[in-house]
Formats: sequence, C-alpha cells, structure tokens
Amino acid sequence: MSYSVINMCVGNIVSFSVGTAITWASPEIDKLKNSTLAITEEEASWVTSLFHLGAAFGPFLFGYLADKIGRKLTLVSLGFPFAIIYLLMAFVKNLYLFYIGRFIQGLATGGVFTVMPMYVGEIADSSNRGLLAGLLNIFLCVGMLFSYCVGPYVSILAFNLILAVFPIAFIPIFFILAVETPYYCLSKNEPLKARQILQKVRGPTANIDEEIQSIEQALKSEGQAGIADLFQIKGNRRAFIISVGLMAFQQLSGISVVLSYAQPIFKQAGTSLAPEVCSMLVGLVQLISSFLSSALSDRLGRKILLIVSSIGMVLSEGPLGVYSYLKDETSIDVSGVSFLPILLLMIYILTYNVGSGSLPWTIMGELYPSNVKSIGSSLTSGSCWLMAFIVVKYFSSISESIGLGACFMIFSICCLASIPFIQFLVIETKAKTLEQIQEELNK
Repeated sequence: MSYSVINMCVGNIVSFSVGTAITWASPEIDKLKNSTLAITEEEASWVTSLFHLGAAFGPFLFGYLADKIGRKLTLVSLGFPFAIIYLLMAFVKNLYLFYIGRFIQGLATGGVFTVMPMYVGEIADSSNRGLLAGLLNIFLCVGMLFSYCVGPYVSILAFNLILAVFPIAFIPIFFILAVETPYYCLSKNEPLKARQILQKVRGPTANIDEEIQSIEQALKSEGQAGIADLFQIKGNRRAFIISVGLMAFQQLSGISVVLSYAQPIFKQAGTSLAPEVCSMLVGLVQLISSFLSSALSDRLGRKILLIVSSIGMVLSEGPLGVYSYLKDETSIDVSGVSFLPILLLMIYILTYNVGSGSLPWTIMGELYPSNVKSIGSSLTSGSCWLMAFIVVKYFSSISESIGLGACFMIFSICCLASIPFIQFLVIETKAKTLEQIQEELNK
C-alpha cells in the first residue's frame, strides 16, 4: 500500500467523526424528546439544523487557517471540536448547550469539507486523485452507519462517550504520520521541504523534478490573488460556478434531510420494518455504494457518474413522492407495497453516492488554482452548508404544510434540473493534471 493511501486513511479518521455528527440527530432526537429536556418539534429542528448552519461558517475560519498554518496542522486542529463537544454532550442537561455544541461541530465539519479536498488535490497525483478523494466519502459513510447502528441502542451518555474516542485518537496519529502538501511548502518558499515530502509521497525511485517544476511554474503564474480575482478571471469564475452549482444540486436532492431525519421519515412513511432497522439498511447501502464512486471516477470520469447519479435520484425520489402522496392524501390502500419507501430510499442513496455524494467535493478540490483555492473552497463549502441548513431547518414545517410526498417530488425535479447543468457546464477532470484543468477552464 502506498504512503499516499496510508496518509489519507489516517487523515480521514476525522471524516468518520464528521459522518457520526451528520447522522447524530437521527437516533438521538427521540431520546431528547423523551428525556428530562422534553424538547419540542421546533427545538428538535434547531438541534438538527444548527449543525448545518455552523458548517456554513466553518470553511471561512479553517480555510483561512489552512493558508496561515498549513493544511496538515489545520486538519489536526479539526479533531479538537469533535472530541470536546462529544464529551460535553455526554453530560450536559441544558438544551442551549446542545445548540452550541451542534453549531461548533458544524464549524469543524465545514472545515473538514474545505481543507480535506484541498489536501487531497495538492498531495495526490493525477492517476489516483479520484481514489484518494473518494476516501473522504467512504470514511464519512462508515461514520454515518456507525451512528445508525449504535445510536438507537445505547444512552445519550454512552453514545457520545463512544464517539469522542475517534477524534481523540485522530489528533496524535495524524500529527505524527501525516505530511504537509508540497504546494503549501513551495508557496511558503520551502523548496527543500517540498522535495522531501513529494519524494516520500511518490516513492523513493520516482522522478519528481518535473512535478516540482510544474508546481513552481503554476505558483509563479498564479501570483497573489484576492476575492475579486475569483470573479474577474474567467477560469476562476467558471470554477466557482461549476463548484457552487454542483453543491446546490447536491443539497436540493434532499440528502441532508434524508440523513438527518432517516428514522422519522421511515416512521411517517409507514414502512414494514422498524425505522431504526431501515436507517441501518440505508447506512449500509451508503457505505457499499461509496466504494463505487471511488473506484469508478478515475475510470469512467466525473461527468458520466454525476449524470447517472442524477437520473437514479429522479427515478427513486419521484416514485417515493407518489407513494407518500397516495398514502397520506388519498384513501388508496398502499399497505401491500409498504416495502417501497425503504427500497426507493436505498436506490436513492446508492445512486446519490455513485456521483453526487463525493464528486462535487472532488471536483472542487481540482478546479481552483492554489492562489484562490482557500477563498474559493470556503465560499463553495459555505454555500453548500447554508443551503443544507435552510432545507433541514424548514423541512418539518414544509412537509406538514404540503405533505411528505410533495417534498420528495420537489427534490426529484431538482435532480432532473441538474442533468443539463452537468452536461453543458461541468468540465471533465479525470486523469488531468491541475495545470491541464486550469488551461481548460481559461479557454
């Protein structure tokens, strides 16, 4: 196994913690409702959605840190919020501390989704960038499945203490084993360190002279840039439109709602299996399918997988919306097909993970040149999580107003609208160097 793969596996322990935080609310909300806190539906929506609001601001804080102290140390620092907040939430009995804790974990999550793609994009070579970028989604899905499997069966105290173990372990392991990126070292005028790191990452026999020269040339031609350059320079502007567009369609597919409210959705849909079992099945399918994107993105290309993903989500969420409408709004008996919600949501998760799950983050890490990568990645990630907050916060009230079926039909229409966007605006980045990608963006 190459050093790059080992390095990224260690680094993505923090992505596991992100996964546990994303799905934390699904098994825990009902416990909080039935605890001494006795939270209301409105309070539950805040506990769930404040995580996403925090994630909208996290990219700016940790994107700034990534440029000041480096990608590696920033990733190390991201372990602390998860460890501290899980320990806090294990013992607190105050609702507002849950609000604060969820918001802070959201900040860290926004940081991971900004800095990790940046780290991968700068340390991987063109032949395995898709594979290494896909590890973020794999570890994320393992964390989500862990929450779905463990959360329903242990107390809030035990669950949070268990979850705190992983970020506590991540901090020293990543600090000791990981390396800084050659891009960052060269940007700070440390050429010797950059060469040593690149030789270690590529292997002792690899010829790194050409790659070092390529990075130096890219940094020289890019120079220093501010936020204005993100919109005034054609290539940067195209990178921003593509990245934000993909993130917007990702959230408008309803993924954050499905992951955050998995158990309540299955309970409302009236599935034939227990809601917690359905959530586990969804988490298992998500984990298995996360390997597909990682394995296929460097073979088939990013665009084809994104299009296949969108088509699959249309064909699963649309029928789910029809089923829910017939069950809730008509007198038609659908008990004979009560297996449909779990089947359709499993198909939805499968096709989501093939493309829309990880590839927008992979592509974001590939499109921005290093001089605007921090601000570009921060704005892109921030817009993604802000949209997630809006969708998750108001899902409960909107579904009560227009029905669960109408919500899923709207999600399906948004997935359909993403197809022409992908076909005509997104560029293919498979097997291209970062320099080749910049040339295509600036044509």
